[in-house]
Amino acid sequence: MNTANRSRIRYLLACMVFAAAALVSGSPATAADPDVTLVFPAGTACNFDLQIDASGGNSHVREFTDKNGNVVRSIGAGTGSALRFTNLATGNVVSTKSNGAVSHITFNSDGSYTETDTGHNVLILFPTDNPPGPSTTLIVGRVVFTVDVNGVFNVQEVSGNTTDICDALS
Repeated sequence: MNTANRSRIRYLLACMVFAAAALVSGSPATAADPDVTLVFPAGTACNFDLQIDASGGNSHVREFTDKNGNVVRSIGAGTGSALRFTNLATGNVVSTKSNGAVSHITFNSDGSYTETDTGHNVLILFPTDNPPGPSTTLIVGRVVFTVDVNGVFNVQEVSGNTTDICDALS
């Protein structure tokens, strides 16, 4: 999977809103995107094959540009998708309802960005991230992280209630 797709998928899950397509296309999302199923191989999001099914939700993304038309900031808000996490080795399932989330992203000229998410969010960290994954965590509160030009996440702050999805599925 290339870096652009990896970043898009991870942003999509981090925000629990399927507004990533709107960020890429430049048009705001005003209704839920179609149902999505993603499968992460063992060692990427958890120590086992993890399937995530997403459905429903409603979000809106607004982008802000500089005088040259470059997107420098975006805000996404709404209800995220209902998520169903499945451990494909055991069949164990954890589900979340569609809940509210807000994402503030500041884009840097080098292609990196800083993201602050509040509300109900899922953050997936890969082994190349800081802290290193694999991990999939539901955060009800606030999370701040940076993403470099290679799609590597560096978590700056987590506050609120957290649930280790991988542990819950084991």
